Amino acid sequence: MIEVYNAQDADTYVAFMTDDACEAGYRGAVLREGREGVRSGLKAMFAQFPQNRADILAGWCLGETVVLHEKVARAPDGDKFEVMSIYSFEGDKVSRVEFIR
Repeated sequence: MIEVYNAQDADTYVAFMTDDACEAGYRGAVLREGREGVRSGLKAMFAQFPQNRADILAGWCLGETVVLHEKVARAPDGDKFEVMSIYSFEGDKVSRVEFIR
């Protein structure tokens, strides 16, 4: 998923998700709802930040949950920040992603 995210391929990214998947703040408000909401949100973000990239610093997997520690750069010489992304799976599809920033 990170590879296609870095290629800014929102269509392939959401193919890894359930139809009703969402992205949210950790234990908080939903930021993008449903596969189509995630797709349109990512496309808007990629248009705003055409050089956006996430690099995985570390990752953990336990059952149907994957946690990634990522470093995100909006541009090579632009803003950078770290985030913990918590991916919840239903079978082989992501049903929810929560971000701690």
